[in-house]
This record gives sequence, C-alpha cells and structure tokens, in this order.
Amino acid sequence: MPGLLLTVLLATAGLAVPAAAADPPSWSGPLSTRGRYIVDAHGDRFKLKAANWHGASGTWTGSGDVNDPANHHAGEIAHQTPLGLDRASIDTVIDGLAQLGLNSVRLPFSNAMLHDTRPVPDLAANPDLHGLTPLQVYDRVVDRLTARGFAVVLNNHTTTSRWCCGLDGNERWNTAQTEQQWQDDWLFMARRYAANKRVVGADLYNEVRRDTFDDPNWGWGNGTDWQRASQQVADRILTEANRDLLIFVEGINWTGLPVDGFPHGRPTLEPARTLSHTLVDSGKLVYSAHFYGYTGPNHSGATGLGETHDPRYRDLSPQELRDVLYRQAFFVSADTGRHYTAPLWISEFGEGRNTTDPASRAFFENFVNYLAETDTDFAYWPAVGFQTDGWALLGYDSAGRRLDVLDGSDWRGPAWRRLISAPSRTGPIPDDLAHWSMLNLDHGDFPESRQVRALPDWNSGARKGTCPDGQRLAGLAHTGNRGLCTGTLTAPAGYVVVRDETYVDTDWAAGYTKTQCPPGHAVVGYSVQGAAFSAVLCGRSVTPLGRTGRTVWFDRGDNRPPGDPGGDFATGNYKGQCAPGEYVAGVAYTGRIGSSRTPDALLCRS
Repeated sequence: MPGLLLTVLLATAGLAVPAAAADPPSWSGPLSTRGRYIVDAHGDRFKLKAANWHGASGTWTGSGDVNDPANHHAGEIAHQTPLGLDRASIDTVIDGLAQLGLNSVRLPFSNAMLHDTRPVPDLAANPDLHGLTPLQVYDRVVDRLTARGFAVVLNNHTTTSRWCCGLDGNERWNTAQTEQQWQDDWLFMARRYAANKRVVGADLYNEVRRDTFDDPNWGWGNGTDWQRASQQVADRILTEANRDLLIFVEGINWTGLPVDGFPHGRPTLEPARTLSHTLVDSGKLVYSAHFYGYTGPNHSGATGLGETHDPRYRDLSPQELRDVLYRQAFFVSADTGRHYTAPLWISEFGEGRNTTDPASRAFFENFVNYLAETDTDFAYWPAVGFQTDGWALLGYDSAGRRLDVLDGSDWRGPAWRRLISAPSRTGPIPDDLAHWSMLNLDHGDFPESRQVRALPDWNSGARKGTCPDGQRLAGLAHTGNRGLCTGTLTAPAGYVVVRDETYVDTDWAAGYTKTQCPPGHAVVGYSVQGAAFSAVLCGRSVTPLGRTGRTVWFDRGDNRPPGDPGGDFATGNYKGQCAPGEYVAGVAYTGRIGSSRTPDALLCRS
C-alpha cells in the first residue's frame, strides 16, 4: 500500500515513477577480510556499496538543507531518528535504496541517543513507531534493512545529538564523555545486534579532530591517542561482545585550531603506514576515510586566513588528486602484503545536486572515477534528505514526493551510474593470502592472542606482545618494542616461556645471550622491561617444524628479505626478519637487565 501511494503521488506530480528494484542479492554473514577485500561467510567478495542514512545521530526538522555542510544547524529539533521517516515508510525508503543499486547502509547514532528514553515525536508516515524511543526506532530500521538483504554498519557518529563537525563537543570519542563510557556504549551496541549476522560492522568514531585545547594523535599512548583508543575498544568488542563484527577505523580528520586564521592538517590514514592496527582476530580490520571537495590535504573546510594558501581537493588537477588520495588513504588497499594492508572504505563523500561550481563538479567526477578504477568500497553522504536538500541521493518533500539522483534532472546521475555499475572483483577470494601484523610494545602490553589472554601473566613486570592466533613472529626491531607477525597456521597447541639458554642446541650467535624455543615450537611472542629484551613465548606447532637454521643479524643495519614483505614495521630502527617460509626459533641479545640489552640476531629455521 505505501509503494502504491508513492507511485500515485509521483505520477500525479508528473515525476518519473522509479522502476521496481530487487533487494540486494542473497549473501551470508558474518563478513571478514582477506587482504584488501571484504568477504562473506562463504569467502566471496562482498563490496560495500553503501550510503549514509543519517538522522539518529543528530537533530533535524522538516525544513532546511541540513545535509549541506554550509547549513549545519538549521532549525534543530531532537528527533534522533533516521531522516525521512515523517514522510515515507521505512520500506518505501528502503525501496529507494535498492533502486539506487545499494547493498549496505552506514547507520549513524549518537551516544546521547542510546540513553534517551523519551518517545520520538509522531512520524506520520510510520504510525507503528508511535511511542518508541529513538533507540527502538533505530532497532526497527536495522531489522527492516537486514530483512531486506542490506548489510548494516553501526556508526558512532557523534557523542551529543547534534550535527557535527566543528567545536561542538563531538571532536573526539572522549571529548564530551569518558573513554570508559564510550567503550561501554560500544559493547552495549555490539551485544544488542550480535544475533543479526547482517549487522556487519562497528564504525568506531566519526571524523576525529582537534577540540579547543588538544590535537588527536596516533601513537603517543596518552588520552588523545586515537590509534590506542581504537585498538583497545576494537579488541574489547571482539573479545567481550561480538566477534563477528568488522571493525572500521577512520583516520584523523584534522589537527590544528579549528578557528579562522589558523592552518590545519589532515593526517587521514597516513600514520597507519608506520603504526597500523593489529586486532585480536585477524581479518576484521577495515580502514576508513572521508573526502569532500571543499576540504583539502591541509584544509579543514573552514575559510580561515591560515588556510587560504592551502589548496582544497577541488583545486587539484586530476593527477595531483590521485597522488594525494593514494598518499592519504588508498595506499592501505593498494599496497599488498604489508602490515597495514586492509580493505579501504570511503565512508563519506558527496556533492550537492544544486552545485554549479565547475571545480566542485570536476572533483566529484574525478573522485567517482578513482573509486571505480580502484574498486574501492564506498558510502555516499547522505542517502536521504528533504526534497529541498541538494546533497541527498533520495529527497522527500512534505507530501512524500520523491526526487532522486537518477531522475534525469540531476547532474550527478551519470557519475552515480558509473560508480554503481563499475567492474569489480567478484567471487571467491583465496584464504591463503599472507597476512602481516605489527606488534607495538611502546606503551604497554599488546596481547593479540585470544589463547594467551586466557593464560596467567607469563612474564610479570614486563610489557608483553603476542601474535594473533594462527600467526608467528617473523621479525623484531633492534629496540625490542616493535615486532612483525605473519602466517596462516593453526593456533598453537601449547606454550613455553623461555628466559635463558635452556633449549639452545648450537652456538648460533657466539658471544651473545640466546633465548631459544624447544623443538617443535616457534616464537609467537616476546617481552621487554623498559627498553631491555626479556623473554620469548614459544608456541607448540600442531604440524612438524623444520630444523634447518641460519642466523640473521640486525645489530648494525636492517637485515630483511628482498621485496619488503610485511613492510617497514619499525621505521627509524634496525630490523631483523626471517624469510617467508621460515619461522623465528630464537632471539639473541647483548647486555644485562638494567643495561640496553637489545635484540641483535634471530635464529630463523625452516
């Protein structure tokens, strides 16, 4: 009946009646990753062709271009529900998403919305939602989307229920709330939808940026360290709440004072090149980035004097744009066989239906072409808006009449068709791809093995790092803090902690103190005290291990295999690494506890 009513309204208004579209093809969750691709439960590539159905994270009314970044606070009223539900039924909106060729939705929420127990105002087009809280409306939208075959990514878009993204209390995950509250809210959401395998991901926080006082950072180990915070909440989600979810980590959106007259920086995902995430479950990490023409590599989108000399993305030539996009984000999926290699999701990009500026139009065309060329997963901003709102793919006026990007009058239509229909990798993705993971003991323990987490403290007083289950140590830095793991092996059958030369069978590093695993074991973890090497954790292999060995020295320079397998996992430090097919059987070091006691050589066996 709602679909028939919409058809009548559109025909009466003289608008084109959209052709019926099938829901997304059948697929099975949960999703995981293999190399640069997301795959479904059968190992087939699942490309996220998504849009952002926003509203539950913020505030809106029935008028004003609230999706337009130039009009952030037009007539705010706290509905906290996905946009358009006062004008079209949930299924009518989903019909529109299917007709646009989408298979997934990024569904923003705010932390405040989760705790708001007030019923939402009446939504005329959805009378069955009367009396529900914002979270219960969110539940209904999730249920209908997933029942219709869409994948849903939960997106913690804001802390308070308002539009982002300036000095608004939503700059960081812990700006307007404690980090503990943020983590607890994520565990709540992950558990809430754990039984629904088409709720596929947790997008941890939107557009992390500077507040009035502090920049976010990537790797300092303090309260504004986004790399640390996202790593920790990701592991809590996977170990305590829902191990099926993909974890989406967005880069840093900007640094520098967000006021007129001061310059900005946009690190985006560039820091991941030297410090990436290693999750307790391999194959769950997806990196994310946002690109709009009105922002730039050193430009927040503001018009302050400090940014007038910095180009925006729309000011770049096509080749300059490609180079910048690769450097800031696309390298994570383009560079295979690195510790940072992961699928890339451009979870926001967009341009206005009413845009006339040639540079902005050219940016949109060039960006869409690059997305298609690189076969990159995407989510357009936004999916749904008011008919007067020029940014949305679908627009509804107060009578429920619709305009959409494919109605023939929208200049974005041809680009959207190119993007949706662009050739893409499909079918099975091999599960034997080499996976590389970085260990980082700079600031504390880094226990990325589920099995080891369940063991007693295996080296009390030391900082300990362990490879994810199924991986083994492949390399170590001369400082001892950074390590590299690889492998697709079965998780170890047991563990031995080695602090001395009990198991040394040959003098493979004469004059040096050696820790060596017993036969049938490989190094899967290590520990440090201060900057001093302390011990190795050896995992017993369920399959026989070779005994042919060689010594790899790295006390005076890098000693790594040709081709840079795994990538530079300790920039600025000497590194030793076994060749592909070898395993680390021992670590040699100099000095005593209290001295430098640096690791200097590896025993590599095959």
